[in-house]
Amino acid sequence: MTAPAGRNWIIKSHALGNDYIVVDPAALTFRLTPPAIRLICDRHLGVGSDGILALVPSTRGDFGLRVYNPDGSEAEKSGNGLRIFSKFLYDHGHVSTPVFTVDTPGGVAAIELHLVDGRVDQMTVDVGRATFMSTEIPVAGPPREVVDEVIVAGDQALEITAVSVGNPHCVVFVPDLSLINLHQLGPLLETHPMFPNRTNVQFAQVVSRDRVQILIWERGAGETMASGTSASAVAAASVREGMVDRSVVVSAPGGDLRITVGEDWSVRMTGPASEVYAGTLSNDLVRALTGMGGTR
Repeated sequence: MTAPAGRNWIIKSHALGNDYIVVDPAALTFRLTPPAIRLICDRHLGVGSDGILALVPSTRGDFGLRVYNPDGSEAEKSGNGLRIFSKFLYDHGHVSTPVFTVDTPGGVAAIELHLVDGRVDQMTVDVGRATFMSTEIPVAGPPREVVDEVIVAGDQALEITAVSVGNPHCVVFVPDLSLINLHQLGPLLETHPMFPNRTNVQFAQVVSRDRVQILIWERGAGETMASGTSASAVAAASVREGMVDRSVVVSAPGGDLRITVGEDWSVRMTGPASEVYAGTLSNDLVRALTGMGGTR
């Protein structure tokens, strides 16, 4: 099944509780402007989601993907979004093979679908190569690897490791997640002057050599139940610190992801995604959205 052109057709899915709306902009009668994105993602006035995934043309991959945060900004990449988008492509007839590539602003990701009785069960995503170099994340200051640096957030001094897997992350290792005030520290770190493009934030508690628990403050979205790139960044940082083995389960409030970090710092993620519903936006909402950016 494919989206009927011009019908404002959408699907909504979640990956471990991190929910996204998937659209084909060619099937929308309005433009995805920042105000329109904010209204669609609003949980009281719109459909409600942690972001929007838009199918776009690509010359680098089999498919192109743009990821929009609920505040209207754009993300370079989303690990959970890539899984949701890949399941959408297969379930709705855009692809018939279990192996393909998706082009994002944060790099081209190789996708492998794991099928059970013809149904997508799990997906493995080639997230990209982790780097701790300040110039690539980016992090302000001289070129360096940002590992175990101390910064001040509010009245607290925190030791951080910064990493990029195609988008920026700030990882803080703590002995006990229950003592973390995520809603206080998350925004302070996200908008810290050290991160010129803002950053995703994770607080991580290493449980064993093969398991890490995390809390996530996502750039442009706030607290989220799960994040594929956050899990990937935490796994890479944990390996860099010598705390875990190269294959590790990263456990967020929404569930677990299996992350493998290669010797070359390439990161692969395996996990599920589930479709919630497919449908057409109402005329009332479309009229409001059209007023925010005009028709296509």
